[in-house]
Parts: sequence; C-alpha cells; structure tokens
Amino acid sequence: MQGRRFDAEKLDKESLERLSELARLARGDILKMTTLAGSGHPGGSMSSIDFYLVLYSYANVDPRSPSDPNRDRIVISHGHTSPGVYAALGRVGFSPIEAAIATFRKAGSPFEGHVEKGIPGVEWNTGNLGQGLSAGCGFALGAKILKKEFHVFVAMGCGEQQKGQISEARRFAVKYGLDNLTAIIDFNCRQISGVTQEIMPQDIVRNFESDGWRVMEIDGHQFQEIYTSFRQAALSKHPTLILAHTTMGKGVSFMEGKEEFHGKALTLEECKRAIRELGVEDDLDRYRRIQDWGTPSFAGRKYLVPSPSIQIGSPKNYEKDRKLDNRSAFGNALVDIAKTSVQADSPLPMAVFDCDLASSVKTAAFAKQFPEHFFQGGIQEHNTATIAGAISTLGLLSFFADFGVFGVDETYNQHRLNDINETNLKLICTHNGLDVGEDGKTHQCIDYVGVMQNLFGYKMIIPADPNQTDRVTRYVAKAHGNFVVIMGRSSIPILLTEKGTPLFGHPYEFRYGHADLLRDGKDAAILTMGGMVHKAIQAWQKLREKGAAVQVLNISCSSDLDSEAILKAAKTGILITYEDHHIQTGLGSLIANFIAERGLRVRFRKLGIKQYGSSGKPDELYRSQGLDVESLVQAVMEEVNK
Repeated sequence: MQGRRFDAEKLDKESLERLSELARLARGDILKMTTLAGSGHPGGSMSSIDFYLVLYSYANVDPRSPSDPNRDRIVISHGHTSPGVYAALGRVGFSPIEAAIATFRKAGSPFEGHVEKGIPGVEWNTGNLGQGLSAGCGFALGAKILKKEFHVFVAMGCGEQQKGQISEARRFAVKYGLDNLTAIIDFNCRQISGVTQEIMPQDIVRNFESDGWRVMEIDGHQFQEIYTSFRQAALSKHPTLILAHTTMGKGVSFMEGKEEFHGKALTLEECKRAIRELGVEDDLDRYRRIQDWGTPSFAGRKYLVPSPSIQIGSPKNYEKDRKLDNRSAFGNALVDIAKTSVQADSPLPMAVFDCDLASSVKTAAFAKQFPEHFFQGGIQEHNTATIAGAISTLGLLSFFADFGVFGVDETYNQHRLNDINETNLKLICTHNGLDVGEDGKTHQCIDYVGVMQNLFGYKMIIPADPNQTDRVTRYVAKAHGNFVVIMGRSSIPILLTEKGTPLFGHPYEFRYGHADLLRDGKDAAILTMGGMVHKAIQAWQKLREKGAAVQVLNISCSSDLDSEAILKAAKTGILITYEDHHIQTGLGSLIANFIAERGLRVRFRKLGIKQYGSSGKPDELYRSQGLDVESLVQAVMEEVNK
C-alpha cells in the first residue's frame, strides 16, 4: 500500500474509461438501492459519486487490507450520501455491491441510512452534519503525533458549510499545520429546502482562504480534474480544500439540478426510466426476490480501536491535613501518567485538549511539560470534543478537560456521535453544580448525571476527594472506553476513616462500579457522591450525637450502580439521596428506579437541586436549597422519627 497515493502524474485513457464505466454502474446502484428501500438520498450521492470513485481507487487504501494502520483515512461528512459511498466501495471491491443494493436501510444490515464504519472503507459514522472536518482534524493530528505518513481526506456537502463547527475545524487545522488534511466539497448548490445560496448565503472559498487554507476549484464530474486536484492537495504544504462544482442528480436528465431528489427516492416507474437512460441492467425484480428470500450474508466488520500503551504510575497520597480541589489532583495525576509513560524509542501516546481553560481545569502543568502533546482548541468546544474523540481511535490516550456546562451541556451532540463511533475518550469536567458559586446559574452544571446517562457507552465517575480523584484519573487512563469524570470547583477536605486516616489513601484501590461504605449504621442510609460526601460525613457525626446511627454510602459510579451495596443500605428501611444535581434527573432518580424495579419496601427521600442557583458562596447556595449539613441532619431525623 505504502506510496500508492495518487502516484501517477495524471490518469491514462484506460483509467479514465474505467472510472467512467464505474460511475455509470454506480449511479444505477444508487437508484436501485434507494428505490428498493423506499427512502434515502440519491441526489447528492449522484453528484458525489465521481470523486468517491477517484478517492477509493487512488488514495492509499486497499480493499484487501481495509484496517491497515498506515492507510489513508477517508471521512464522509455528509453521511446521507451513503448510497454513493456504498456504491463506490462495492464497485472497487471493499464490500459486495449486491448486499448493499438488496439490504440498504434494512433492519440488521450494516448498510445503514447514513455511513457506518462497519463497512470497510468508512472511517467515521456521520450524519449529524458539520462534524466530519473535525473528525478529519483528529485523524490528521493523530498521524502527526504517531509520526505516521497517512493522509486524511474529508468529503463534505455544500449545505453543511453553514455549520459553525466547520469554521472551528478550519482554524484548528491551520494552527496545527495539518498539511496531511484535504477536504472536498460537493458544491451542487442544492439542499433540502432549495438553492443553497438562498437558504443561507455564504462565500465558501473566501471563508477557507481567510483561515489560511489553499483552495482549488474544479469540475466535480471531470475525472482528470478530480484526480489532479487530489494529487496536488496530497503534495501540498497546507490544509487544502477542493471545491468541486457538481450537479445534483447528475446522470439522469429529470433529476439534474432538482433539490426534490436530495432526500427522496425514485418511484419504481421513475427508477426504471432512469435505469434505461443510464443504460444499466434492470434487475430490480431480482433484487426484490433476494429481499424476499433472505438478505445476502454480509455482516460488516468490527472496527477495532487499539488501546494505547500507557503506564499509570503510583497513586499520590494526600494526607489528612491537606485541603485541595479535585481538579488539582487530576492535573497532578495527568502529569505523572505522562512522565511514567514516556519512552525513548517511541512517541508519548497521549493528547490533551483544552478550550481556553487550562489554568482552571488544571491542564496547564501538563501543557508546560509536554507542549507537543497539548492542544489548545480555543473557545471552540464542539470542534475540540470531536477531535478528542476521533484521535482516541488511533491508539492515543485522549483527555478533553472543560467546565461541565461546556464539556457536557454544550457538546452533548458531539459526545453522542463519539459514543456511536465507540471512541476511547476521557472527558474531565470541572466546575459542576452549585459549587461553582459566584459565576451563577449559567455556569452551574447541575444536569450532567441525567444528560450523560443517555449515552450507552459513556461511563460516569464522580470522585469524592483528591485521593479518590487521583486513583480515578489513573484508572480511566488505562481502562478502555469513554469515561466522564466529574468534579467541582472548591477545595475540599481529605476524607478520613473514623480512626482519622485517609479513606482513599494507601492501600485503597479504585474499583469501577463499587460503592464505598464510609460510615456504617442501622437506622437509615445516606447515598451521596462527589463534593457532597464530606458534608454527609459531617452530618453523620451530628446524627450520631442525636442518637441516630446511619450509613454513608459513596456512590462514585452513577452509570453502573453497586446493587449489593444499595440492597444492604436498603435493609435500614430508609434511603436518602443527597446530591448536587437536578433533583429530577440525578442520583435520586437512579435510586428511585432501582427501588421500583426490585420492589423494595423502603422509605425514600431525595435531596437535590430544585431550581437554578444564583450567584453566591457555595455554602450560601446549598443552604438556600436545603442542601447544607443542618438540612441533611433535619431530613434524616424526620425520616427516622416517623
């Protein structure tokens, strides 16, 4: 494979004839699969198909080895053109074209309605427009870190250029010198609602040029121009855009230039008419019989994400007289992991991303000591979240640190797509809950538990003090999969046992999904997490003085509850959740579900945030919502005395 990328100066006559014939057949494939499915996006697929065929024929990719780590990466941002992608891949040998036509958009088929990387040759699941260039930046940046020579090609639609995330990605690519990145835009000037310039005017060429990209304009249906532009872009010393002037529905007279065919399949009669015009075989009946008899067996591929070679070092022990914020413990652990993982004969397999908050989220020390592995994305959270996700699929340990309102609330859609792509991202969110204090309600992220529970592949951990934060950071660095680690803003005390030794110091080891019984008792159980744990322990002491013996259970893993520990707590007959989250979607709701699903006979009470906070000292804000220590003591006593 190596060295194959657009190696000829130009295409010979035989190659041009081959591409022309493949394009004719592929246009027929597009129409057949969308008509048989009764849905899909044939118009843009037919305007993109010519450069898809050139890319998959002449980029450094090989259908015989589609997972070669040195292959070029081809990202299809306008994922609705999946019929064109599947047709191109089928025609050059990556996947069986018959399976694509017969099973497109059928339940259980890997040939889904938007491109899926279960199909060899597809590198990123897309569909949410505007994210593909960011994913491409992630792959291109990863190649630089790993010192690999692969090139990244990103295909986009013209309508999606209206998305702000693309402008974020443009600037990032230039800042970090991603000369191994080429974008091509299917400039067919049509989108669902009509003419692109009428829907939302934009000057694509000047936008890219103003951010420092090299731009070429070509006829997107002339194979020699397409090939030459890709070759020049691959040799360029700048990120390069190819603006390909195309025609929606190209190849079928009654479809050309008609936006109605953007997302509308042809009727059977229209399809037969188009097939005759293209001069391809009318085998629709045969494919319909295949559907009736059972679909062709093509299961797709499992896109494996390699795990980085990381050494997590030895945990730090913060002693009992120390008062520290969890975010500083994270920052210290991050530097320690990098120092431990440095090897003389290979690059450090780490990338840390920040959005103008390095001093607050405590990545500044890492940035100072490992500047070549720290990437400042600026106030561009959407782009940064996608880049951090994409790069994690290359065998790099990827950390993205941000405030909760930005790292969770603002970028939820990006994390959803990361999750679908089965990335290996470590999302660290600081400044959560009422603990954010004086910044007020716009910055007090109180909904993260409920929000992130919606993502099937993300696991959430909310450590209770700096010692546990240190160990959680090291754990997620080594564990495969998407993790979000949540912490507050303020310094908190080191949690201690009843004997006065650090609870989460040596020899404690963090175990994912395990709840920690910090104090025992028979009368009731307080279930809590994060920065509220030390308050719960203070309440435990006051309750003991009042003659009430209660448990304090630290539930640090909200995504996977410790059933055994909760069932043991339920034997007290009273469960009280105490949290710095939205009362309707936080820990209390998770425990309520647990109780209901198991039919537990317990009294249950939720203490949480009932409305947006205001500006003020955290203790004042907790008191205003009944979440101070005294209010917790009162709530427990009310339940115990019933």
